This record gives sequence, structure tokens and C-alpha cells, in this order.
Amino acid sequence: MRQTTRQGPTRRLALQMTAAFLALSSTAAMAAWPSDDRPIRILVPWPAGGATDQIGRMLAQPLSQALGVPVIVENKGGAGGVIGTQQFVKEKPDGHAILLATSSTNAAAPYLYARLGFDPIADFTPVTSLCEIPNVMVVPAKSPWNSVKDLVAAAKKDPGKYTYGSAGIGGSQHLAGAQFKTAAGVDVRHVPYKGSGPAAQDLIAGHIDMMIDTGSLGSIRGGLLKPLAVASQKRLPALPDVPTFKEAGTPMLASAWYGLMLPAHAPAEIVDRLNTEVNKILRSPDIHAKLTGMGAIVMGDSPQDFGKFVASEIKRYEAIVRDSGAPKE
Repeated sequence: MRQTTRQGPTRRLALQMTAAFLALSSTAAMAAWPSDDRPIRILVPWPAGGATDQIGRMLAQPLSQALGVPVIVENKGGAGGVIGTQQFVKEKPDGHAILLATSSTNAAAPYLYARLGFDPIADFTPVTSLCEIPNVMVVPAKSPWNSVKDLVAAAKKDPGKYTYGSAGIGGSQHLAGAQFKTAAGVDVRHVPYKGSGPAAQDLIAGHIDMMIDTGSLGSIRGGLLKPLAVASQKRLPALPDVPTFKEAGTPMLASAWYGLMLPAHAPAEIVDRLNTEVNKILRSPDIHAKLTGMGAIVMGDSPQDFGKFVASEIKRYEAIVRDSGAPKE
């Protein structure tokens, strides 16, 4: 008993000192954030040109204006977004590195990579959701296919002949393509790229036959790609003449979501300030119009609600990945 009595005050003092240190660290981090001599980096774990990159660049300027410091987009692509995300979790949680997280990296990847290199919950501090974009099936403008039925008929006539591209193993395009194969009962081959941009370039050039993508509206409007169907419950306001997959005779739903994360243990003051500013930006008429113009459904929420959403998506994607038949790398 005497030994317990001697250790009690010591343990209490240690806990008090730890609490005081954490409080001072949080206060110091907040006082130094954002720092005038350090830009804030939005890390996009995909190459330039895809939907994730477009969203990051869309946010950078208004966020810079709101915080009074430069905000830059830094692309680190590879392995379906996993390489950039692995590098991000090594960043200091001081608010100067922000991850543009996606359903691919932060929900599907745990079921696709045996050595993921990060914990999808423990290694991140949720900030806010941004938007959700339903996938759109697109083919080259010169493709002979004008409907999903045309594509399905060709694929059934020549199994294994045709290809679909994606931003990488486990990305929304890959999983959407796998869902389509199952729903339509066709054999089309998957061709993974290191991002949506390179895949879309090859699609436009005719090197692959189709994609079920989330960032093709610009190419559709420019006459480079032809949309066949949208993987949403209802037709998209941005593509009112394009049928849903259900209307096209092959029912399926597929979309990608996007949000902002800080590294684990980020100070609450920084998280709350960033959440407040980003949600203001999402509500601004200009950004709202730009996002809806690219086919997105604007979201935005609290850090707590975004954290709960991500946890539920991780559970949901277990069945999606399993049903897709995608191998674990």
C-alpha cells in the first residue's frame, strides 16, 4: 500500500504535465497557423487532370483568400492514390498539409492492398466532406456505340476484345467497370493507369474503348467523348439527355466522394477553422456552380459527421470490392 501511495502523486503530476504540454502545443500550433512564411499544400494523390485534381485546384484560390496565405496543389500519383496517401500520413499535423481524400484511397484501398501503409481511420483527422460525383460511362467521340445496348451487344459478340480504363486498381472507375461487367454479363478487360488524366487521354485517342468516369464533363462538352449512361438514381442536371444505367437496361449505381483530411492528432482549433472556411467556400455561389457544373453533388459537414461517414463507407466498400472480384495487391 505504501508503494501505491508514493506513486499516486507522481502519476498525477505526470498526467498534469502531459495535459499542460498538449494544451501549450495546441495553442502554439494555432498561433503559428497559418504561417506567413509557409504555404498550405493540398496533397492530391493522383496526377493532374482528373476530377480529384480539378476539385483541389478549385478550392485552392478561395481558401488562400480566406486564410491569407498561399495554398498550392501538390500532385503525388501512383497505385490508385495509395502512394501519395502513404506519404501524406508522414506529414506533421500542423495544418500546412491537407489531403484531398477520396472513396478510392480512404474506403476501398484497405480491401485492395495487403500492405496499405496507413490506417484509414487512425492515421487521419477528418475535416469535412466536399462532394460526390456519380460515374458516367463515356466512349470516344468516334466510337460506333451510341448506347449501352450497343456496347453490350459488341462485348457479348467478342468477349475479351474490348477494354475499359481507370485511374488505377481500386479506383472508382475500376470498381464501376467491375460492377458493369457483372450487371451486363460481359467480358471487358481492365486497363489501369496512374490517374484519370492519362486514362482519359488514351480514351480520347481511341487506345481504350470506354471508361466509367467521374471527371469527363469537360471532354463531353468539348466533343471529345460521348456519354452513354450515368450511374446515379436520377439523371444529372449537367447531362439531362443522358439516361441512367437503369433506363439503359443495365441497372447499377456508382459514384466517388471527396473530402479533406489532416494527419492524425491535428489540433482541434486548426480542424475547426479549416472546416468553417471550407464549408463557407462550398456554399459560395461560384464554387457551388463549378462543382455542380462538373456533375457533382455538393456536400459539406462537420468533422465528426465526416468521420462517421468515412467509417460507414469503409464498411460498405468491403462488399463492393469483394463483389468486383478485384485481386488484393
